[in-house]
Amino acid sequence: MGKDKSDIINSELSTLLETLVEEVRYGNITLIIQDGKIIQIDKTEKIRI
Repeated sequence: MGKDKSDIINSELSTLLETLVEEVRYGNITLIIQDGKIIQIDKTEKIRI
């Protein structure tokens, strides 16, 4: 049994989100959802001085 396209996308998305969360010390990660699917990811990072 092979992975179908949605499994591959979900796996890649999961890896991407995990990486983004680990990288951001202060800030936001916003998921834009349309028709029950993530269509955009925005990352805003704040630098504290």
